[in-house]
Amino acid sequence: MVKGRQASGGEVGWIERIRRRAVLPPESGVFLGIGDDCAIFRARGAADDLLFTTDMLIEDVHFRRATHSAGDVGWKALARGLSDIAAMGGQPRFCLLSLAVPPWADARWMEAFYRGFLGLAAREGAPLAGGDLARAEKAMCDVVVCGAAPRNKALRRDSARAGDAIYVSGALGGSALGLAMGRGRAWRRHLRPSPRLALGQYLRARLGATSAMDLSDGLSLDLRRLALASKLSAEIGPPPIYPGATLEQALHGGEDYELLFTLPARRRAPADFEGLPLARIGVMRAGRPGEVRLDGGLLPALGYDHWRN
Repeated sequence: MVKGRQASGGEVGWIERIRRRAVLPPESGVFLGIGDDCAIFRARGAADDLLFTTDMLIEDVHFRRATHSAGDVGWKALARGLSDIAAMGGQPRFCLLSLAVPPWADARWMEAFYRGFLGLAAREGAPLAGGDLARAEKAMCDVVVCGAAPRNKALRRDSARAGDAIYVSGALGGSALGLAMGRGRAWRRHLRPSPRLALGQYLRARLGATSAMDLSDGLSLDLRRLALASKLSAEIGPPPIYPGATLEQALHGGEDYELLFTLPARRRAPADFEGLPLARIGVMRAGRPGEVRLDGGLLPALGYDHWRN
C-alpha cells in the first residue's frame, strides 16, 4: 500500500503516477487503495473491514544511531503504523516486521530493538506475526500493520464536508521541539510517540467524526492533504502549542502523531478524551481544494516531504 502525499512536487507526482497504474480489479476485495492512511480490504460477508498500512524507518532519515537508542527505534517503528490505524478508527490485529541491520548493529542492539518493538506491540494488542531479516549498509525496517473497523465505518480523509469543524488532539510541535533540543520531556515525546488508538475508535463509534488522519508530517501539510482529498479548503487559527515549542514547530513540525479530525458543525467535541485535550481550530469551506488559511492568510504546506526535504 502506498499512502497519499498530496502536495505539489515530486512525491505527489510519483504517487499519482503509481496510483493510475495500480489497477484494482473488483474481485481483489480492496475497497480503498492508494491515497489514505490505510488501504481497506473487504471480504465478502465479513462484519469488519481490514485496514492495512506500511511504513519504513531508515537510519539517517528517521533516526540517528548516535542519538536514538535501539529500543526507541523499535518502539517508533511500530508506533508510526499504529498511528495510521488510529486515524481510521481501527483496532490493531497484528503486525509484520522486515528488518535490515548493518555491520555495526550487534546482538545487543538487535535485542534492544525488539524489546522496544514488542513492548509496544504487547501494550496495543498488535502481535508480531512474521516478517524478514537481512543485512544492509544502513539500518532500516518496514512495518506492516493490520487493523479492523466495522464494515464501511472506517474514518477517511475524503469525507469531510463544507461547514465541518476542524479539531486536533493534544498540543502540537512537541516532537519538533524535542528533536531540536535533544533532551527533556519533549525529547522523550519525540522518541516514543503514543498512538491515539482509543481516541480514533471514540471518534468513529461515539463522536461521529466525518474525516480523520494522523499528524505525521506537520499540520500545514497534513491538513492540506485532508482538504485536497475532500475537495475543500480550510480556515484555521493557531493550534494548541506544546509548552516551549514555537508556532512554526506546531504548524510545520512533523511526528506529533496526534489526530486531525472533522465534526459536523452542530456537534461539539468534549474538552478532552481520557485526559487528552481536544481543540477546535477551524472550519472546512467550499473553496479551492487543498487551500489552507491561517488567520486569513494563506498557509504554505511546509511539513516534511521526502522529495523536498
